[in-house]
Amino acid sequence: MSMLAQPNERTIEPILLTARQAARWLNISERTLYARTADGSIAVVRIGNRGIRYDPADLRRWIERAKNSEKSA
Repeated sequence: MSMLAQPNERTIEPILLTARQAARWLNISERTLYARTADGSIAVVRIGNRGIRYDPADLRRWIERAKNSEKSA
């Protein structure tokens, strides 16, 4: 705990996820996540030249699209 944090202070949930967090959240490998990012299946938020983050809402949309494509197959 930080010296500045109050004893009853709640932790803040991140708005954007790192690749590691997003892959863990989706239960896929980071390699698979990067492949889906490269092919445009999963949207990213670019931070500077190299930084990327994932919006959980975009990850949920990707899940819904995957579920819907399985139903139509």
